[in-house]
Amino acid sequence: MATAQIAVRLPEPLLDALDDLVTSGAYESRAAAVRAGIEAIMKLERQHQTDRAVVAGYTLHPPTESEDHAAIASLREAILAEPW
Repeated sequence: MATAQIAVRLPEPLLDALDDLVTSGAYESRAAAVRAGIEAIMKLERQHQTDRAVVAGYTLHPPTESEDHAAIASLREAILAEPW
């Protein structure tokens, strides 16, 4: 996999916190911590895109009354099946 280097300027308090993560062993290096952060941001953004797409789909094609009733019935059955 090809990679590219980027430069990021961080405020000193954030850099100190990053170094603390590396010193504690949470991450192997600053670069590893930054990569993990970017991967987390990308995962969250994909989840947000999916959420927005679901909302848009339900807005465009709302459930019918019978679908609403079926969903509520299914929810009630699931609650009754819980061993509480």
